[in-house]
Amino acid sequence: MTDLNSILKKQYILASASPRRAQLLRQIGLKFVSIASNSDELEHPDNDPIHSVKHNSLLKSRKVAFMFSKEIVIGADTIVVIGKRIMNKPADTGEAKKFLRLLSGKVHTVYTGVNVINTLNGKEHFAYEKTDVHFRKLAADEIDYYVKKFRPLDKAGAYGIQDDFGCLFIKRIEGDYYNIVGLPLVKLYESIKKVI
Repeated sequence: MTDLNSILKKQYILASASPRRAQLLRQIGLKFVSIASNSDELEHPDNDPIHSVKHNSLLKSRKVAFMFSKEIVIGADTIVVIGKRIMNKPADTGEAKKFLRLLSGKVHTVYTGVNVINTLNGKEHFAYEKTDVHFRKLAADEIDYYVKKFRPLDKAGAYGIQDDFGCLFIKRIEGDYYNIVGLPLVKLYESIKKVI
């Protein structure tokens, strides 16, 4: 059984430039540095959300892990799925508005894959989380205001739940809140324990 002290003493590498993921790691007390993997993400040829987040989180973590020998590397990937459609980050403000119009008044699912690699012992563990999100019906001026003021081009599905006006779009969620932010913390913690 891995004790908490040994987990907290480790040095972590977050294979991401996401300020939201960095904030979540700080929240649980991990010592880390962020290094963007700059990986080309999979374009979902088979439309399988779990395959997509697994492929991308493994790609990100493995690309960064090669640079280290005693740290624990964390790679993550978040997507939004409505029906059979997978949404990543919008390409521009027009696509962001289109995404929000599509999500308006409907239920969508957020998937995040997390891959953890211990570069000292070579152990690796992947896990994923899914959360259902119920959007209220959005007015056109709310969408326009949100996209213009907050420019959610770095967010899957073109919205954020945690730190801006996007929180007002959501009636309720079923599942892990932190998954929607971009890093399911319980799954991450359990994965870390498996690789130490």
